[in-house]
Amino acid sequence: MNMSQNRQESALPRCPGCEEPLEQGDLFCGACGYDLSAVPEPPPDRPTVAIATPGPGTGAPPAGAPGAGAPHAGAPRAAAPSGARLDGPARSGDFELAAPGAAAPDPRLSPKPAQAVATAPAAGAKLCVACRAGRVDGDGYCENCGHAQPRERDHMEQELGSVAAVSDRGLRHHRNEDSFAVSTTALPDGSAAVVAIVCDGVSSASRPDEASAAAASTANESLLEALPRGTHPQQAMHEAIVAASESVNRLAQEPDRGREPHRHQNAPACTLVGAVMASGLLVVGWVGDSRVYWVPEDRSTAPARLTEDDSWAAQMVATGLMSEAEAYADERAHAITGWLGADAYELEPHTVSFKPDRPGLVVVCTDGLWNYAESAAEMAAAVPEDAYERPLHGARVLVGHALDGGGHDNVTVALLPFAVSPQGAGSA
Repeated sequence: MNMSQNRQESALPRCPGCEEPLEQGDLFCGACGYDLSAVPEPPPDRPTVAIATPGPGTGAPPAGAPGAGAPHAGAPRAAAPSGARLDGPARSGDFELAAPGAAAPDPRLSPKPAQAVATAPAAGAKLCVACRAGRVDGDGYCENCGHAQPRERDHMEQELGSVAAVSDRGLRHHRNEDSFAVSTTALPDGSAAVVAIVCDGVSSASRPDEASAAAASTANESLLEALPRGTHPQQAMHEAIVAASESVNRLAQEPDRGREPHRHQNAPACTLVGAVMASGLLVVGWVGDSRVYWVPEDRSTAPARLTEDDSWAAQMVATGLMSEAEAYADERAHAITGWLGADAYELEPHTVSFKPDRPGLVVVCTDGLWNYAESAAEMAAAVPEDAYERPLHGARVLVGHALDGGGHDNVTVALLPFAVSPQGAGSA
């Protein structure tokens, strides 16, 4: 939209503030309100890198798999393994770091360039997230202070019974590529089952936001169909991950904004991690580097991480080439070796079943959170004391912890309080 005829026309393909596409002649970004009449010299191009993978049917095993030839202890530090995709906060093509000591600007709160006219909000009208007083107009701007409002997916919250989840775009990405699903259902014996699925879109892939949304929704629906039929929760989790993978694979066959289907080249991709509490069991399933942590309600008891990353860093630790601290401090740490997508190797869902003997809190999260609380002890320290009774509040606090730490990535966390009956059997 042309906001003024007195300013020079923009020739930029994308907005410097939020990366939204621009049209010739735009003087302000319609998404975030960025003033395009005074655009600084563009920085050098630093695109997100995805390491090429062999096409389907090549039979090449992933690095670190049996027969792949693990590097010997005296070998030089390895590059990201063949078959890895780069994901995580070091993706320079996804965000621009602020200057040292400078606060990162949040395009969600960019002011609207046009003069705003204060209008008293009508009853039930959507209020501005910035001033909490003005009504939001049809273009998504506050009529009182002029600030652009967050897109619906920029910040999402859901509370369902005792399970709650929060997802936020973070401070450096131009969109939220994470997704989640939480639900409850009844088992054949009448007891309750609680489900939480968290997915992280791979930013070096195309349409990562669509991939994570499809995977989370499909996995959740699969579990809600299988558990009431009496399927064992661990088997149900395995089937749910397979179903989620198939839903992401189908995205590669769909045209991308009028273009040809991806045909397995840079296909939509995401990670997935999920937890099910049912019949005294805690079942965890995952592909990728999103994680599940166990934080006992009694903080004198040691917490634990319940998942192992499909990542370059995990492979370096497993082969003894690096300590965990060294591996996760390396810039290649977030090169993932397992994901959902048409260009992934043969799917290998991980599932584990636990039977906790004490109450605790299950933390299901993307690396946008655990980057700022990596060890189990650090995660437990970040979880507020009342999160067991107030899971939504606890999830909000954990997202805030990541944002306070820098918010380099999208942040998503689901919290599931796990209770134990007097007879010692866990219950959801």
